[in-house]
Amino acid sequence: MTPENKPTSSDRFTQTIARLGTSKTDRPQSHRIQEIRNLTDTAFILRFDKNTFRFTAGQHMTLQLPGNNQMREYSIYSAPDAPYLEVLIQEVEKGYLSKKLHRVKPGDQVLIDGPFGFFSLDEDYATKKYLFVATGTGIAPFHSIALGHPGLDYKIVHGIRYGAEAYERNAYPANRYVACASRDHEGDFQGRVTDYLSRNEIDSNTFVYLCGNCDMIYEVYDLLTSRGIDADKIRTEVYF
Repeated sequence: MTPENKPTSSDRFTQTIARLGTSKTDRPQSHRIQEIRNLTDTAFILRFDKNTFRFTAGQHMTLQLPGNNQMREYSIYSAPDAPYLEVLIQEVEKGYLSKKLHRVKPGDQVLIDGPFGFFSLDEDYATKKYLFVATGTGIAPFHSIALGHPGLDYKIVHGIRYGAEAYERNAYPANRYVACASRDHEGDFQGRVTDYLSRNEIDSNTFVYLCGNCDMIYEVYDLLTSRGIDADKIRTEVYF
């Protein structure tokens, strides 16, 4: 495997531009906020009306507030067959939109465009084994995939700082979710996702999806390919 085949931030830019051509609407559509669910002091879930929006588990949308041209991409957290839409958001200290979204109230409107992206399962997913590796809110697409595909053979390895950041872990069977906490001992494993993966066997036939920060994706990609996982079996989605 040559270095130019590895995922890069420029790949993300190219993919994002391509995705902007996949929207099913000519402009963002208005959706009413139903509820705000706080998971930690800074992480929260926005639930809003689904209206006619349809998507495939693993895709994302753009989100903005009316009268404001600032928009951000968020992976869809809810299952495709849920009667509502949800996104998982981390309020960023110097972030503009995330702070404003954390202050919306039920009944307020948000503007949504999409769906975008190809971070979804293949049609023959029922015959495959999956490993989903995420950091922080990068677990969002895997939550949608797990809820949208009952009976799927998967394991989620979730990199977090503290055990409290194991967002809604009860949504997954206990044997399918591993919280890797790097700063306390409240997770299932004390350490980073790379530490966990280094100490556990990975079947070479496993299909691996990585979602989170660039550093994690680079490190896990190298670890997986060195352990015999073919690059064609690895898909990535970078969160900035």
